[in-house]
Amino acid sequence: MSVSERLAAIAAIGRDDARGGYSRHLLEPADLRLREWFRSTAQDLGLSVEVDGNGNLWAWWGEDRTGAVATGSHLDSVPGGGAYDGPLGVVSAFEAVAILRAEGWSPARPVVVCAFAEEEGSRFGMPCLGSRLMVGEIEPAEALRRADRDGTTLEQAWREAGLAVSSLGPDAGRLAALDVFVELHVEQGRDLEDRGLPLAVSSSILAHGRWRLSVHGEGNHAGSTPMAGRRDPVVAAAAAILAVRQVALERPAARGTVGRVSVTPNGTNVIASRVDAWLDIRGGSDAQVREQLDVTLELIRARVADEGCRLEVEEESFSSLVAFDEPLTRRVASTLGDLPAIPTGAGHDAGVLSAYLPCAMIFVRNPTGVSHAPEEAARDEDCEAGARALAAVLRELAGTPVR
Repeated sequence: MSVSERLAAIAAIGRDDARGGYSRHLLEPADLRLREWFRSTAQDLGLSVEVDGNGNLWAWWGEDRTGAVATGSHLDSVPGGGAYDGPLGVVSAFEAVAILRAEGWSPARPVVVCAFAEEEGSRFGMPCLGSRLMVGEIEPAEALRRADRDGTTLEQAWREAGLAVSSLGPDAGRLAALDVFVELHVEQGRDLEDRGLPLAVSSSILAHGRWRLSVHGEGNHAGSTPMAGRRDPVVAAAAAILAVRQVALERPAARGTVGRVSVTPNGTNVIASRVDAWLDIRGGSDAQVREQLDVTLELIRARVADEGCRLEVEEESFSSLVAFDEPLTRRVASTLGDLPAIPTGAGHDAGVLSAYLPCAMIFVRNPTGVSHAPEEAARDEDCEAGARALAAVLRELAGTPVR
């Protein structure tokens, strides 16, 4: 099969008619169907499948479980996301294995295709949840308390899916079994399109944090409350969002975004009592992100106070700047004809794992440059080139020592 054919096999799963694109969230029906697709595809390729205690999927090529070369990505999406972010990496990993099998090649050490759980963090608010749990960067009890928009906790969702709550948490044995991880991903930007190249490797991931901003005001009647006497958190939140943009524009290469807002009680003829907004900041270093946050919050607090409202801030996650393993990145780039190395502002499971084992990433050109939206794209020929490139990398890494 081609990569495009493999993507077509899951194209009907999780379509979002309201938002456009796809909404595939952890342990919801679309995610459960994709997990079954993963299992059946792996079995068709002669791979043995297992689900670890953190909900991550593993498809093994080879009987040994040590010194493995891992590849893959994730299957979940943001609300209304594109078709390629995550699934392209999993599909390409399966296709790379199929290419190598068709050539009659066998690995000298195990190869494992993986799909990490809740990479986007769209249901329970923690990006790269499955990989973070595996390496011990989030406490199981904290994860289990997290709730989705409907109030369902991770613990409830875990039990309903028939998964063992007691197995959640650090998996030192599995982590030790991995020698290297190479993640293929659609580029989230248009650097490659501008360069006229189908593929690149990644040099680094920007530092990245998420914060929940809760603006408390006074709920009241929209018709009987004079404008001058209001403490409207929606007005305060609007000013806060403009402050995020203002501070980010003052810093070269900074990112500041509010992409999710929740209004309580959310009635047309009601002055709201509370607004929750989620702030996303990314920058070239941990210190730059923290400095931008401090300045942003100072300005937000002043604007919220101007409206007679009160602000609460909760940090939901923070990911430090990632510099991918240089020897491995050079080896991957050299294997593929000296590909360029480019940075990315998007987080990935490879970024989480990079603190524990050598990791590298391969990017596939995105002609629109759009990601986390239905307009995300990749040309069929570039996807096929990516799968062939990944096959070449697996042949190189699984046939000889990593370093």
